[in-house]
Amino acid sequence: MGEGARRFVDWLAASGVSLWQVLPLVPPGAGSSPYSSHSALSGNPWLLDPGGLAADGLLRQEELSDAALSDAAGSRQPLSPGACCPDAVDHRAVRELKGRLLGLAARRLLAGSNAELLAALSDFREAEPWVEEAALFTALHRRFSMRPWWSWPEELRDRRPAALEAARRELREEIDREVALQLLFDRQWRALREHCRGRGVRLLGDVPIYVARDSVDVWAHREMFLLERDGTPRVVAGVPPDYFSDLGQLWGNPIYDWRRMAQDGWTWWRQRLRRALDQTDLVRLDHFRGFSAYWEIPAQAPDARQGRWVEGPGMELFSAMEAALGELPLVAEDLGEIDQPVHDLRDALGLPGMKVLHFAFGAQSDHPFLPHTYPKNCVAYTGTHDNNTTLGWWQGLAEPARDHVRRYLGVDGHDVVWDLIRLCLSSVAHTAVIPMQDLLVLDHRSRMNTPGEADGNWAWRVRAEAFNHELGGRLLDLCRLYGRAE
Repeated sequence: MGEGARRFVDWLAASGVSLWQVLPLVPPGAGSSPYSSHSALSGNPWLLDPGGLAADGLLRQEELSDAALSDAAGSRQPLSPGACCPDAVDHRAVRELKGRLLGLAARRLLAGSNAELLAALSDFREAEPWVEEAALFTALHRRFSMRPWWSWPEELRDRRPAALEAARRELREEIDREVALQLLFDRQWRALREHCRGRGVRLLGDVPIYVARDSVDVWAHREMFLLERDGTPRVVAGVPPDYFSDLGQLWGNPIYDWRRMAQDGWTWWRQRLRRALDQTDLVRLDHFRGFSAYWEIPAQAPDARQGRWVEGPGMELFSAMEAALGELPLVAEDLGEIDQPVHDLRDALGLPGMKVLHFAFGAQSDHPFLPHTYPKNCVAYTGTHDNNTTLGWWQGLAEPARDHVRRYLGVDGHDVVWDLIRLCLSSVAHTAVIPMQDLLVLDHRSRMNTPGEADGNWAWRVRAEAFNHELGGRLLDLCRLYGRAE
């Protein structure tokens, strides 16, 4: 969230881009996934900028040099557009090296190295009451060697008041450090958001529909999920067989007790959406179809094929959210197996859906992801974080679909990635989003995520060398040509 991020925002603005879509800002969970976090409201401390912490008097310059963060997290080889970027985050090295720096910074904040920040900590705790429970959960996780909460001693697993109070006393220092890191995340993110505003760049955030079973959200609000008394799920989330998998996807997240949430006035969802909209200008609602009907899988099923569709909360939830929060600037991730009720709910709310070019070709001329069928109220993508890169997609595409692409665009395919970028930007969709990997024409080795695979995801990173005048100029020309540059 430091100088590199600000340079990126400056490059976006100079390139005619006015929207930056980000992955969930929460601490990553299993497989380093931001869609499997231990806290739906926390910020990811690994995104903190050590340079900013030094500027706040919480770190020393020699400590930054000793950490050698860049060397630990990837190579320094030069990058040029069109070359495959080998860079990937070494999450273990980041946790070890950056973890030491963050620990130092939090302890110095609490010791009064920065009086302004220490005073702000009290206000932050009062304004964000969820942070105490999240910090306690993190501290207990460490105490029990990162074992899941349902394997903790019964009195803590079941949140007996005396056991919780004792844990808060015993773990006070560690809890305070975790709260301090959340304050620092909040301050750095707000500063970056202000920089975006100053450059005319809006932020599109992301709220996963589900939360991880091993999370403070489930541990602290067990009554809001379909669980047995000991925390064992009765049913779990996923999706039926689709484009990505013949077996469907068995996500394993616990499923909400929507009826119980309605009785509570949707308190948990109000808090979650309020937090997301406080961090970004718009929010992409992941797996929007689950609000219409969700795929419920028996907890012991070997794969997702044994699931069934169950009616979701629908308009009742969103009416309550609008009453509490006002107009909802949301984007509906309406991909996957979609039926008419999903479209009806999206349209009743006036939300834009998503159109992905990778899914458009090789079928009939009326396919809803072909740009000549788009409504204006949608967001067009070449591909998303769940897709292959466009170059990787093209390299693996069957010849009939390739032929469809060439004929539809009137091209020979020698520059197909930028041909699809042009197609996306030229569509009537009021918003178009291009993954950075596509702007750099990178192949499958730079893919962000492969759905259904637990390992090897969420590691690609872009380096500052990519934000150059040549690439930005090419993008600016297209944004201006199609009226997207402000």
